[in-house]
Amino acid sequence: MSKTEEQFAAAIKDCRAVFEAKLADYGASWRIMRPASVTDQLFIKAKRIRTLEMMGETKSRVGEGIRPEFVAIVNYGIIGLIQLQLGMADTSDMEAERALSLYDTHMKETAALMYAKNHDYGEAWRSMRIASYTDLILMKLNRVKEIEDHWGRVAVSEGIDANYMDIVNYALFGLIKLSTEEETHHA
Repeated sequence: MSKTEEQFAAAIKDCRAVFEAKLADYGASWRIMRPASVTDQLFIKAKRIRTLEMMGETKSRVGEGIRPEFVAIVNYGIIGLIQLQLGMADTSDMEAERALSLYDTHMKETAALMYAKNHDYGEAWRSMRIASYTDLILMKLNRVKEIEDHWGRVAVSEGIDANYMDIVNYALFGLIKLSTEEETHHA
């Protein structure tokens, strides 16, 4: 297993653990969300990261910094993919086991996309700044909003699902880079 695969697997494991814990607390309450609501939730998380990056402080008592927001983006991105596949529901109509199975399926597809693009781009993400991931996530979310405003129709562009996968991968890159920087500072 390459260093990238190891780091990616570790970041995914952390995100999945949070997803599973929240599933135990709240069930699949996110099943009621329409895709546009998932997009807005992703947008809120990305904007918060950008604010923290620019301001360097938090005034809320939320106790969350950049890392938990990237984790939330990963998990809401996967939720978005699940919702695109299944459609919204009127209730939390899914058992934890099925939700985790769907999470794993969509994460596997998303990781496969990252590995393919990573091969083609020669690990360029390693030379990028974390703030660039945030900006790319926000750009992708603006694209998704445009697609949603056009009822999902695109002429030549990737659809919502491809954008969600890219968003998840940028957030995972951010988590890996944060971990790498923390290791460097503690060494």
